[in-house]
Amino acid sequence: MYLSIYLVLAIRLADTARILGVCPIPSYSHFVLSNRIFKELARRGHDVTVISAYSNDAPMDNFREVLVTDALDKMKAVAKTFYDQSDSNIISKVMWMDKITVEMSEFGLNNSNVTKFLREHGHFDVVITHQLKTDSYYGFCHHFKAPCIALSPMSSITWISGSIGNPAPPSFVPQLVLGYTSVMNVWQRVHNTVIYAVVHLSYYLYSYPNHQDLLQKYFPGAPPLRELYYNISLVLFNGHMSIGDVAPLLPNAIDIAGYHVYPPKALPEDLRHFLDSARDGVIYFSMGSNLKGADFSKEKKDAVLTAFSKLNHTVLWKWENGTIPGQPKNVLVRPWFPQQDILAHPNVVLVVTHGGLLSTIESVYHGKPLLGLPVFADQGLNMAMAQEAGYGRYIQFQDLNVENFGSELREMLYNPSYGRVAKMRSKIMHDQPLSPLEKSMYWIEYVLRHKGAPHLKSSAMTLNWYQYLLWDGIFVGLGALLLVVVLIRMLSKVFWGLGDISMKKKRD
Repeated sequence: MYLSIYLVLAIRLADTARILGVCPIPSYSHFVLSNRIFKELARRGHDVTVISAYSNDAPMDNFREVLVTDALDKMKAVAKTFYDQSDSNIISKVMWMDKITVEMSEFGLNNSNVTKFLREHGHFDVVITHQLKTDSYYGFCHHFKAPCIALSPMSSITWISGSIGNPAPPSFVPQLVLGYTSVMNVWQRVHNTVIYAVVHLSYYLYSYPNHQDLLQKYFPGAPPLRELYYNISLVLFNGHMSIGDVAPLLPNAIDIAGYHVYPPKALPEDLRHFLDSARDGVIYFSMGSNLKGADFSKEKKDAVLTAFSKLNHTVLWKWENGTIPGQPKNVLVRPWFPQQDILAHPNVVLVVTHGGLLSTIESVYHGKPLLGLPVFADQGLNMAMAQEAGYGRYIQFQDLNVENFGSELREMLYNPSYGRVAKMRSKIMHDQPLSPLEKSMYWIEYVLRHKGAPHLKSSAMTLNWYQYLLWDGIFVGLGALLLVVVLIRMLSKVFWGLGDISMKKKRD
């Protein structure tokens, strides 16, 4: 018996690895995503070190943190500009996204705890890095000579897909900033293609050189980013067919949306009583962790309050600044709610949201329809897909007023089709051979077992951009065609010349 226990422990220890997690992004929702992965790896026995802007409440012996707390203070000033993006044009949104992600990347690299860590640690078996246009973080993989896994907080999108050669044709893969779905008419496809070009131009003219500078500044002597892309073994996407459009994925691009969702816990007694007694149903309203309801303009706030006051439903509103002047009796506000536990309650009939991906996933997981007020980034895209699928509707935040908000609330509350589709989508999300968390563990450990799993990588990564787009083949083909045309013209002139000589001889 003791021998068998010893063998089991020996096998388990042999399977453990030293793992570095890189997620210094000062955004709580992104921390939630990465932390679930890293804590689960530690729970399975791996030795995990995480570079993070947030600290865990429950430490573990095999889980260590390198804290980048100063990034949170820097992010507060940036967060105040988020609502401004709702009024920006598409080009400005693309450029703003590139600028903010470069700044966030440096938040995590320019920290004394991180530089000290780089000097003092010398070996990891794999590096899992957060990927939100944070390409300079691939320097950690190079520094520790370890295979690289990218963890994307979003579903498959073009700027991440390109780093592993994953196809993302603009004919049916929408750009994040546009809010189109995969079903586009001809003008939308043209628009999508133009923005596809704008996104890539902005990347190559701004993001890439700035990340290259960060790479050389914090990882001196590192090769160009283009070479570091070859070291990406796997990309874990926060996507799934239940919440979005179907898009092509290579074997090393894995959808794991829903992995951060946990089994519901018991609600605090006051909240449980509040939800249990809501005979007409509960509306849950939150603008997420980065956007603050308290930052609404007076016009937007009054529009929301007026529309809610005309309903018999109970409303839970995540509001950060105490009570709201003029707050209706059917509205309860608090700076924080246990969102996942609330969404699991059967009396919740509608979620009003900014359209963030985590809120979308959690709502679909629990079969709740969505009314979106998208502001920036992928929020418009998420809500466009929810509307196309039939489990949601949305109003662009800049267009929000009491009339359209009230109208959309009534449509979603009294038309049962949205709830039916949400429950159907929930069944699709749950109907998987492995849970999303188990799937993520399987593929991370697969990369470990196979020493970076180079057999998963596409040969597209060996091609230059013009080779990947077959421009060299097109030019060769055009050159060959031109050569044939020239030869035909030359031969025709020769034959016509011979014919003229022959006719001349006959006349003579």
